[in-house]
Amino acid sequence: MTAPRTPKPARSKPKPAIEAKVPREKASLHPRNRHQGHYDFPALIKSTPELAKFVIINPYGKESIDFASPEAVRVFNRALLKSFYGIAHWGIPADYLCPPVPGRADYVHFLADLLASHNEGTIPRGAAVKVLDIGTGANCVYPLIGYSDYRWHFLGSEIDPTAIASAKAIVQSNGLNKAIQLRQQANRKQILLGLLEEAERFDLTMCNPPFHASLEEATKGSQRKWRALGKADPKRKLPVLNFGGQAAELWCEGGEARFVTQLIGESAQVASQVLWFSTLVSKASNLPAIQTALKKAGALHSQVVEMSQGQKQSRFVAWTFQTEAQQQAWRQSRWVRKG
Repeated sequence: MTAPRTPKPARSKPKPAIEAKVPREKASLHPRNRHQGHYDFPALIKSTPELAKFVIINPYGKESIDFASPEAVRVFNRALLKSFYGIAHWGIPADYLCPPVPGRADYVHFLADLLASHNEGTIPRGAAVKVLDIGTGANCVYPLIGYSDYRWHFLGSEIDPTAIASAKAIVQSNGLNKAIQLRQQANRKQILLGLLEEAERFDLTMCNPPFHASLEEATKGSQRKWRALGKADPKRKLPVLNFGGQAAELWCEGGEARFVTQLIGESAQVASQVLWFSTLVSKASNLPAIQTALKKAGALHSQVVEMSQGQKQSRFVAWTFQTEAQQQAWRQSRWVRKG
């Protein structure tokens, strides 16, 4: 009698070595965003040689830069703006906000989609489209991207004279004076009121509002980000605030919710001068208060547009006081070429 076979133990699949998972950093950018996939650092360095000394190999074995270094971020932005948008000269004063270019570009592209949705699917381009960038900052990034990609013309507003001077220097050194104008808001307690001239009309407004309620809150928020990124090395001196930033760029009394509700209230007073108002909203928890403010102000249409840059989720709110008929008349009078 044959002895019964001892069943062989099930062969377990060999466990793969633990590897760092490469993040899909830019996988969910807007389809027209120029910053898809991994950056070609040799090409960036060719256009901006000073970038070479800031390039590192990240934990995933890919070329990157040290985002903990404000100087590295500034030079990286300079390289991106030169390589992707033809901006030959760009720089900002130390400690001013140095924004991530891909995310800023997304806002511009989604606003273009908003206009297209009211223009039979066609994005209006050229100098006929006027955009107001509220709080354009020393970096002037939104007008630079919007002009490069769509040839829109911009007015950038600011309360900080140093930021205005920096933005003007960027515009002048790149020969963009006809496409981008800058204007100082003299009253620090106002956003739109007292800024616009009576005959001015804008197809869009955009805004990256200060989202903290105090410097202390801004500092704590930055520290949380460093910890989340695993960069809180006690032996290393890190910047107090991510990407720099002056007080007016990062915080205001009442924080983002108060700023945006004030912007909505003021927008109602210049309702006939703008087709679509918009603003970034960093905190989703502020949306209910913003929707209440829009209803109170009498906005006829509004929408929340969600955006995603890798793990970061962001959004903007857009609203208008124009009826459908008024929007159609606006389009016909401003975007449709005569003859």
